[in-house]
Amino acid sequence: MRSTGPDEETHVTSTFLSRGLLTRGLAIAVTSGLAVTLSACSSGGASDSSASSSSSSAPASESSAPAASTAPFGVGCAGVPAEGPGSFAGMATVPVVTAASANPALSTLARAVTQANLVDSLNTAPDLTLLAPANPAFDAVPPDTLQPLMADTAQLTSVLLHHVIQGRLTPDQLAGTHTTLNNDQITIEGSGENFAIAGEGTLNGSPATVICGDVPTANATVYVIDGVLKPAS
Repeated sequence: MRSTGPDEETHVTSTFLSRGLLTRGLAIAVTSGLAVTLSACSSGGASDSSASSSSSSAPASESSAPAASTAPFGVGCAGVPAEGPGSFAGMATVPVVTAASANPALSTLARAVTQANLVDSLNTAPDLTLLAPANPAFDAVPPDTLQPLMADTAQLTSVLLHHVIQGRLTPDQLAGTHTTLNNDQITIEGSGENFAIAGEGTLNGSPATVICGDVPTANATVYVIDGVLKPAS
C-alpha cells in the first residue's frame, strides 16, 4: 500500500466538499522479498606445456520469505462470478463503485451509493479501502431502520462514508482503529483471514465479519462484509 500524506487526504476531503456530498462535520479528518547471495572465488595457474585452472564457488543461496497471498480470501468469494465485469479480474480494472455495480452480490450497496450521489466522488478518489456490505447485510437490517435510512440522503451519506477508509489497507494492516471518510472511527478486530467489527458498530447489533477480502479495484481495495455498519453516535 502506498502511504497517503496530508496533501492527498486534503485533496480527497476537498473533493467530497466541493461536490456537496459532505458537510464540514462529515469531512475527513498488495510482497515477497528475494535476496540472492552469490560468492565465488577462483584460482588458476599456467605452465609452458599445459594450463590448469581451479575455481571454487560457494553455492548460490537464496533467502526468500513465503510470499504473502494477494488473492481474495473468504467464504463469500465463492459467489463472485468467474468471468465478466463482476469477476475479480473485471473488478480490478474499474473504479470501486463501477466494480460494485457489476458484482451481483453488491447490487444493493451500489444502489445506495447512487442514491446518495457518491458515485463520482468515490470512483475518482485515490487509494481507498471499502468495507462493502453484501446484499444479505442490508436484508438483515430491520425495515423500520433501513427504509428511513434509504430515504434520508444526509444520513445515508454518513452511513456509507463510515464504510470507507483513506488508503489501501492490506490484510496485515486491516485490524486496528481507522478514521473513515465520515470523519469518525471504526475498529476492526482479527488477523490472517478472520476479521470482524463488533455488534455495537452495526445497524442490527450483530458482529459484521469479512466474508470476501482483499479484492482489488482500480482505485480501492474491497473487503465484503456481512453487516451494515453504523457511524459513531
